[in-house]
Amino acid sequence: MNSFERLEDEACKDGIDVFLWKFQSERIKGLYSDGIIGINERLETSVEKTCTLAEELGHHHTSVGNILNMEDLSNRKQERQARLWGYNKLIGLTGIVNAFESGCQSAYEAAEFLEVTVEYLQECIDCYRDKYGICTEIDNYIIYFIPNLAVMEKV
Repeated sequence: MNSFERLEDEACKDGIDVFLWKFQSERIKGLYSDGIIGINERLETSVEKTCTLAEELGHHHTSVGNILNMEDLSNRKQERQARLWGYNKLIGLTGIVNAFESGCQSAYEAAEFLEVTVEYLQECIDCYRDKYGICTEIDNYIIYFIPNLAVMEKV
């Protein structure tokens, strides 16, 4: 079972219906409304669909009301929370450490290991940098976000 199928299964258990949909605009990757998630069928890979599904599940778990107007600060905050939920679900600090431990040497290798797109991984790292600052600790590791992503094991 791949990551997309695992997320679909989780959505089903939460009573959420997931559909592939041909949206009018190619800019729309996915939408969530009232227990239904639409994923743009034009997304080329299951990895792209997985990243989109994670964010839309994040909206289910964190968002309230219609947040389509990004001019509204409250809506932007809800969008950020939904994305953070998705980042934590698919990657998380533990995932970054696991990628390091498995020998990933580049963003491409880490993204492949984590089953996310390189762009999604970079957005996650940027979000974590905003949240944690220069670095953060988890278990026996220090994850640095500035100047670049680096993981060091504490001795």
